[in-house]
Amino acid sequence: MGSKLQEKCGIFGVVGKGFEAARLVHPGLWALQHRGQESSGIASSDGKRIYLHKGMGLVAHVFSEEDLKKLKGFMAIGHNRYSTSGDSIVSHAQPILEKTNGRNQIALVHN
Repeated sequence: MGSKLQEKCGIFGVVGKGFEAARLVHPGLWALQHRGQESSGIASSDGKRIYLHKGMGLVAHVFSEEDLKKLKGFMAIGHNRYSTSGDSIVSHAQPILEKTNGRNQIALVHN
């Protein structure tokens, strides 16, 4: 194997009641910005649906106050990308949102 295993990206998650979890994930991604600067994203859920916002660039450029207001729910995951494979394009930004059986959804992040 010619390629060296690399460890980058920043992943942050929160679950709890009584607050908007994305409001805690957002500063967590700021703190992990050194782990990835190509793209950033947050997926949140209120238990009924998943809300997603992601884009290219630094956390400060990807999320506006209006974007954060739309990320409702008591659970959220976030990701800062440092690509080790694949192109640096928004379709490779995470979290990844997939339908599991045509109706249910799951949001995933990985390093």
